[in-house]
Amino acid sequence: MKSIILAGFGGQGILFAGRQLALTGMYLGKNVTWMPSYGAESRGGTSNCTVIISDEEIGSPIVANPDILFAMSAPAYKKFAPRIAPGGIIINDSSMINEKCGREDISEYYIPATALAYDNNMQMAANVIMLGKLLKITGVFTPEELVDSMCKSIPEARKDLLEQNIKALDIGFGHE
Repeated sequence: MKSIILAGFGGQGILFAGRQLALTGMYLGKNVTWMPSYGAESRGGTSNCTVIISDEEIGSPIVANPDILFAMSAPAYKKFAPRIAPGGIIINDSSMINEKCGREDISEYYIPATALAYDNNMQMAANVIMLGKLLKITGVFTPEELVDSMCKSIPEARKDLLEQNIKALDIGFGHE
């Protein structure tokens, strides 16, 4: 079982990224939960969602100490980094987060996702760049599995963004 908290500012595509992870797991026959946080988050506050992916039944969608934190803003990082389980992983957008938690019992990875998105003229794709990095580090899914899921789940009105999302996923997956 993998439990993941994705967090950042409203408008960064946090809920989209979490939903894509949950849908990929679902399409692959896994047990999944996706618990989004709504409210003032859509106006620039901290937005987050919790995703659980498991081969076994999931008893509760609530996770006190997740395995993985996917953080795209400093406030989200400060809020959730202390909760990561020992042995867990934190993946930060280093364009937005300048600090390190200093914990020796977790692994922390950095990718300048927002800067990479702007450098590649994909301003709204930093979340998908982060997804690529998450796939590379955790191996929870292959990029092909996530792309297949996106092809099935992105609404017809948003299909024009599919090519950009695939490129963004490749950038994140290939980033050292």
